[in-house]
Amino acid sequence: MKKLFLSCLLLMCAVATFAQPPVYLFSYFTGNSTDGLHLAYSTDGLKWEALNNNRSFLKPEIGKAKLMRDPSICRAPDGTFHIVWTSGWTDRVIGYASSKDLIHWSEQIAVPVMVHEPTARNCWAPELFYDEPSKTYYICWATTIPGRHKKVQAGDSEKGLNHRIYCVTTKDFKLFSETRLFFDPDFNVIDAAIVKDRNGELLMFVKNENANPPEKNIRVTKTGDITDGFPTEVSGPITGDYWAEGPAPLVVGDYIYLYFDMYRDRKYGAVRTKDGVNWEDVSHLVSFPQGVRHGSAFTVDRGVLGWLLKPAAEEAKPEKEEKPDEAATETPSGAPE
Repeated sequence: MKKLFLSCLLLMCAVATFAQPPVYLFSYFTGNSTDGLHLAYSTDGLKWEALNNNRSFLKPEIGKAKLMRDPSICRAPDGTFHIVWTSGWTDRVIGYASSKDLIHWSEQIAVPVMVHEPTARNCWAPELFYDEPSKTYYICWATTIPGRHKKVQAGDSEKGLNHRIYCVTTKDFKLFSETRLFFDPDFNVIDAAIVKDRNGELLMFVKNENANPPEKNIRVTKTGDITDGFPTEVSGPITGDYWAEGPAPLVVGDYIYLYFDMYRDRKYGAVRTKDGVNWEDVSHLVSFPQGVRHGSAFTVDRGVLGWLLKPAAEEAKPEKEEKPDEAATETPSGAPE
């Protein structure tokens, strides 16, 4: 009878653990990104709170400028967190590291994704996506190679940049495929981010970076299989009458949320959809930590949040008050009282 009771108790505890709602994390940078990776959390996808008192979890060590812009994090089936980032404005490499807990990180590696292209001007906003059917990670980023693609009329701020999306694949972050052109539309495109919806369809969000006339908005394209690629025929703008960049998709309940940097307005915005077609602007409903910039959103269990909250909680504890040494408090012989 005792054994049966214990088994039932353990089963109830296990069910209670698995029944806990998920937690959402957001990786981002602040300022010029020299201090590195920041994290925030949310339980509803709307209100986001900074972790670690809005201080960095990982300081950049690679690249010419040692920056950590656009951090994209993906969790592997074995629980490992993988991160890639923009290491500099003109680097032909991207940064990579891994962690079991988002606190202690591996050695940082410069992945030479565009070193073979001597005229490549940059590697911006790498994004990670794990394709379950093939057990393969896709790393996608934007690069300009002068004279390589259809020219678009650029504005002064673009300084001749004409991006297309490139990618490499890997199964272990040790061996990488050759770099290949991944998405080649007839417009200047950056900031590709992929999410799988509840029906198994893949949505890729991209920023139309055309400047004349100004676009600076986010659009979406869809595929059933990433190995088939994404159609270059994209949707109309799903963001509003403002400049948006850095799309970060996240499935929350029945919705797909898309967060983005409204960088001219110095704030973060969001749109959401239930069907992948009709988008509702909910920028007025979301709140993010002060200074948040382009990042990625992903889902974790509550245990992960627990260990991320622990460092700040430990720091907030008051120092243990020591009992005074009675001998030390006695008035020395001959001293004035």
